[in-house]
Amino acid sequence: MPGGRPRNYDPEAALNAAMVTFWTQGYEGTAMSDLTAAMGMSAPSIYAAFGDKESLFRKAVERYMAGPGAYLEVALRQRTAEALARAFLYSAVEAVAGEHTPRGCLVVQSALAVNPRSASVREYLNGLREDGVRILADRLRSYSGAAGLPPGSDPSALARLLVTVVQGVAVQAASGAPRAALRAVADEMMLCWSRRAE
Repeated sequence: MPGGRPRNYDPEAALNAAMVTFWTQGYEGTAMSDLTAAMGMSAPSIYAAFGDKESLFRKAVERYMAGPGAYLEVALRQRTAEALARAFLYSAVEAVAGEHTPRGCLVVQSALAVNPRSASVREYLNGLREDGVRILADRLRSYSGAAGLPPGSDPSALARLLVTVVQGVAVQAASGAPRAALRAVADEMMLCWSRRAE
């Protein structure tokens, strides 16, 4: 008996469904059966369209970072170092504690529970984090004069501090912290910035 025709699917909708599934459950917490249910595709169809689970995960992370998790991109467009820090913090709060999306950060959720057997996933996520620190530090160095950093600031250390705060906010959001409390964290961070600049 001849095989049936491949099931029609919308690749954008399928990838969005995979993104939300990984965002909710993390890489290790997501089974292939979760993906087939969310994407409305059989496992062979997913493999044919997107590759194995890790390949699909990487595509989902790229989609996340270009969409709901694009707070780094928002920050990099700012005209002053202070505006960069503010945009990075508050955009992250909105992304990780959104009303209509999963709570937390897809990348952070997945990085917190990577099985030792998934070394390539761990390296990929660690690389994303370090790239983010480096990109932020480079952008902070690019500001000068009144648009620049508070006196005596180390751009690399400040970039890592911002990433660390955002990751902490994401973990708290995933565990149920209210958005107002997370905004208060961003408020305090910016108060520290203002005091340093005085």
